[in-house]
Amino acid sequence: MTDIATLMADIGARAKAAAAELAFASAERKHAALIGAAEHVWTDRAAIIAANATDMEFGREKGLSGAMLDRLMLDEDRIRGIVDALRAVAEQPDPVGETLAEWDMASGLHIKRVRTPLGVIGVIYESRPNVTADAGALCLKAGNAVILRGGSESLHSSGAIHAAMVKGLVDAGLPADAIQLVPTRDRAAVGAMLTMTDTIDVIVPRGGKGLVGLVQREARVPVFAHLEGIVHIYIDKSADADMARAVVMNAKTRRTGICGAAECLLVHRDALALGQQIVDDLMAVGVDVHAQGLKGSVPATDDDWGMEYLDMKIAAKVVDNIDEAIAHIRTFGSNHTDCIMSEDAGAVARFFERLDSAILMHNASTQFADGGEFGMGGEIGIATGKMHARGPVGAAQLTSFKYLVSGDGAVRS
Repeated sequence: MTDIATLMADIGARAKAAAAELAFASAERKHAALIGAAEHVWTDRAAIIAANATDMEFGREKGLSGAMLDRLMLDEDRIRGIVDALRAVAEQPDPVGETLAEWDMASGLHIKRVRTPLGVIGVIYESRPNVTADAGALCLKAGNAVILRGGSESLHSSGAIHAAMVKGLVDAGLPADAIQLVPTRDRAAVGAMLTMTDTIDVIVPRGGKGLVGLVQREARVPVFAHLEGIVHIYIDKSADADMARAVVMNAKTRRTGICGAAECLLVHRDALALGQQIVDDLMAVGVDVHAQGLKGSVPATDDDWGMEYLDMKIAAKVVDNIDEAIAHIRTFGSNHTDCIMSEDAGAVARFFERLDSAILMHNASTQFADGGEFGMGGEIGIATGKMHARGPVGAAQLTSFKYLVSGDGAVRS
């Protein structure tokens, strides 16, 4: 893999050729490819778990944290989750060709705006090998070819999953090059992808702040940014105590290494007793609480605000009112997901109106910040920008559109 430029140019050319064929592939063939991929992933689960064991050993030697190792780990239950996600994407409506708008003009023109594939999508991601299946499936569903560059830690796991995906493509008579995996840990491959303007139409980075920042700084290809998840939960003075305790516990501890995990707790001063109970609940299960105005594990410092821990840690702060909570989130948030726990409709309306995160929640765990949980079958990431796609990026968000214009000999005066 010494000549990365040649390798990536070849991958790009093959992806572009595959994309041309996928653009008019029938919904039935794409459905068959995804169902076949799901069956092959399940059939090959022993090989995938064995490949994952190699990656887990590599990750431990590299010194990955417990939370990051959890993101990397695959077992039979998680492979079942991959299979279910593939089937869910397969059963979603095919977005390609959908009529978005249709109208007639006085000039005699009939105009339709319809969904069309983006073309070739490059996905750069870290650790979680299930992204190989999720991203491959969603791109295929939307008629796109995809070039996947997974994290160095998940090289073998992603390779095994990718092999099963390709079997599904071939079985359905679709080009094997529709889903390609960059077969090297060399970081030069990432740099090459960011400049492949002739063959890649959009880049989707999925990972930590370092990766996303690198992509945003250096990409010449358009980017759907999936920035870090600095997720806040604000406990309003009207919050239901039992509900708030249960939601915060789930939002922080269900899976600490995902982007929807809560990272900062804001507590209205009039709900101080409830806030302290929540902090006590978290510490009782081993969460390290960096607190200001509450009795936590350690005092919070300025460095704790705007921190994505992805671990059994959370920042906590007492605020005087909802506007102070909103101001804190505006200053330190990442426009990913933020939640209010409240029984006051006016407070909820104010929170929803004055914050502009991609996802705003009320009385629900932020762990639901996921395309699958939104009924999209899966997601390629949570886009935190404001152009084209925002929030969970599913198959429909991986399309553009074109205008189909018909006349009956119309001429312009």
